Amino acid sequence: MDQIRYLKTLALLGCDQKPVKISVKELEKDLDASDKTISRNLKFLEEQNLIIREISPAGQVIQISPSGMKLLSKEFADYKKIFHVKEQLELEGVVASGLGEGQYYISIDGYMEQFQKKLGFKPFPGTLNVKIKEYCLELRKRMEELPYIKIEGFSDGQRTYGASDCYPAEIGGIQGFIIVPERTHYQGDLLEIIAPVKMREVLKLKDGDEIKVTVGEVC
Repeated sequence: MDQIRYLKTLALLGCDQKPVKISVKELEKDLDASDKTISRNLKFLEEQNLIIREISPAGQVIQISPSGMKLLSKEFADYKKIFHVKEQLELEGVVASGLGEGQYYISIDGYMEQFQKKLGFKPFPGTLNVKIKEYCLELRKRMEELPYIKIEGFSDGQRTYGASDCYPAEIGGIQGFIIVPERTHYQGDLLEIIAPVKMREVLKLKDGDEIKVTVGEVC
């Protein structure tokens, strides 16, 4: 099934903002499918946690889940990339300490090779962690609509390593990338940034320092 097409149709009916009562009959024309096919595919979307659905004798109420909205955001980002739409966001936060995982993961050959090939530089083995201020959290969600570079997951024969999305960013004149792993221990309020240099040293940063991060392609 075309998950994006279903999610887009539901979003246009308002399911991206709130739970909406929708009958299968309403969807037949937009999706050009039978009621049985639509019912089966809605069930599949629910099983994949892409929609939240409540069914009762009075009908069904549907809302797109955060995972579903993320999928739509990725689709939107791809279209922006195709049509060369350049957009920038400015996020404010404070420098924070991480869990110490950045140095280990960035140095793994399967990642490092892709960083050099796709990002155009060899990253310093470590990340600059920035905790976003609360008033920037909504803006942070919009970051997922921006064009990004995909770092593919891989296996070394013993374990598997997850994929990541890399968003172009500029911090204090240094060009780098915000790396968003598919698997992460962090909440959405923490940015992990990689660059060719050790940003803490070059920018003379310490925990608690306020910092601005410009996200998006350089115009």
